[in-house]
Amino acid sequence: MRQPARIGGSSPAPADLGELLGRVSRGDREAFEGVYDLVAGPVLGLVRSVLRDPAQSEEVAQEVLVEVWRGAARYRPERGSAMAWVMTLAHRRAVDRVRSAQAATDREHRAALLDHTPAYDEVAEQVEHRLEREQVRRCLRGLTEVQRQSVTLAYYRGLTYREVAELLALPLGTVKTRLRDGLIRLRDCLGVTA
Repeated sequence: MRQPARIGGSSPAPADLGELLGRVSRGDREAFEGVYDLVAGPVLGLVRSVLRDPAQSEEVAQEVLVEVWRGAARYRPERGSAMAWVMTLAHRRAVDRVRSAQAATDREHRAALLDHTPAYDEVAEQVEHRLEREQVRRCLRGLTEVQRQSVTLAYYRGLTYREVAELLALPLGTVKTRLRDGLIRLRDCLGVTA
């Protein structure tokens, strides 16, 4: 809290930040008001220069000031000035916030990549299809010529039994028998169970 201006008299000398921190470490609330007045602006300025976001900067500056209140006893004058100690706390807290935000962004990015990753192994799937096609070709080669032609026309070209019979110039019953026999042999060759 700021002291009112005195008219005609000498104003009190500004308190030393290190001395104020010593008093704050003993729980002196008035001393903390002095600390606040001396460091709030510089802390917010430093934090804002790191974070750039005004709302987050205010939040982090508040966290720093709470840390100063709670941890004033950790200040050691022999290690440096009180302002340097407070600004180090502010810088560390701001950098931690940036790192935390970056880690969250990285996690979201990895999660998004996982969502776009296929649920199966494409290479294994292609190899399996290729092996299945080769096995079907091998089994087709084991059929008689009429069986192979009938199966190929009906199942690979999509012709009806009647169209297959007309194309091969065979009776419809013969085509149906050849198809049935060919499919049974294919099933046995491929190891398919009913």
